[in-house]
Amino acid sequence: MKNKSENTMTYQAASAELEQILLQLQRGEIPIDDLIKQAKRASELLNYCKQKLRATSEALDELFPDDINMTEVN
Repeated sequence: MKNKSENTMTYQAASAELEQILLQLQRGEIPIDDLIKQAKRASELLNYCKQKLRATSEALDELFPDDINMTEVN
């Protein structure tokens, strides 16, 4: 998944593309000949989003190591 356009991809763009693929799958709009290609792309996008979330979480933990755990905020 490391091509030139993905080096500048945002989390929002990846999430939106993943959502679009999932909607097309649910609606049966993806031809069987493209199913594997789209499934691979969805997997790549999911991994990219997970990595972004992990990196953001780690960066926030470094910035606020002793502060309130953000998952515990009401």
